[in-house]
Amino acid sequence: MIVLGIESSCDETAASVVIDGREVRSSIVASQYELHEEFGGVVPEIASRAHEQHILPVVRDAIAQAGITQADIDLIAIGHRPGLIGSLLVGLSAAKALSWSLGVPLVGVDHVHAHLYAGMLGRDEPQYPALGLVVSGGHTSIYELRSALKVKRLGTTIDDAIGEAFDKVASILGLGHPGGPQIDALAREPGANDRSFDFPVSRLGKDSLDFSYSGLKTAVLYEAKGKPAPPALPGKDPLPKPEVPELTPERMRDIAASFQRAAVRALTIKLDRAIERIDGCQTLIVGGGVSANTLVRSKMHEFAGAHGLELIIPQIGYCVDNAAMIAGLGERLFSSGQADDLTLSAVPTTAC
Repeated sequence: MIVLGIESSCDETAASVVIDGREVRSSIVASQYELHEEFGGVVPEIASRAHEQHILPVVRDAIAQAGITQADIDLIAIGHRPGLIGSLLVGLSAAKALSWSLGVPLVGVDHVHAHLYAGMLGRDEPQYPALGLVVSGGHTSIYELRSALKVKRLGTTIDDAIGEAFDKVASILGLGHPGGPQIDALAREPGANDRSFDFPVSRLGKDSLDFSYSGLKTAVLYEAKGKPAPPALPGKDPLPKPEVPELTPERMRDIAASFQRAAVRALTIKLDRAIERIDGCQTLIVGGGVSANTLVRSKMHEFAGAHGLELIIPQIGYCVDNAAMIAGLGERLFSSGQADDLTLSAVPTTAC
């Protein structure tokens, strides 16, 4: 089955051709980093307008690179949730138009679920049950997988996702957007000390599988910029704002390394708790943009080895938002009997 996947949930316009859910023939991604860099984050209106400009060229390039024609396509898979509503609508409109004009089926795919499938591209089916982890700019969630399609969420973030925390810390330190790669590079500089600052590691109680990154982000802000001045007492002069050491390159490097250690430590703590709830767990499946982080990849290998698990983690090109994961999972969903019609809606929240 030849599947054309389309992805436009945030600021990447992507299209891909995947054969039988595994073999990636093409994967085209048009990013918008330069458009959003001056704002320090994704601006929804700018993102949706850029998708309008990119969607047709990206789809055409994916079909051409795969060495097929439109007439060869058997199925259109579209990431229709979750994401920015304006961005989702651009990709969904294109997918519906192609499905109708070519007379081929349409299937909607959950973007977060697809991140769990990304590591399965180009390889054999892993052993189940599996423990899943999605770490991205908008999501930090743990899952129990009984198959590629039977996914149960066990925990998620109650505030910031880990990728959002990376971006905000990068902004605090005056680094570029996207912040994740900048923090990763700074933390790996020679001499970086990830124990220089004892930043908090969220636990949310001894049994919780949820995540929280707002406190860690605030701790970094206070370390880099200083705490607010204490409120003045009635009839007293205002207290001076506490002095803050100069934010030297060396201090920035150590803050980045210490933040990254604390952020990733929260992941392994919750994975340790989650694996106790999955009898006979065989595999650890990781996905999402933050799975490209070098410390995350290293700690996932350590965790899998310590628990005797096979690790499934995407190639770097499939960590970020891409359409190959949409096409691959779309084929599995369609083969299991799922299909959608032209009433399929864009949904900004996730059901996965």
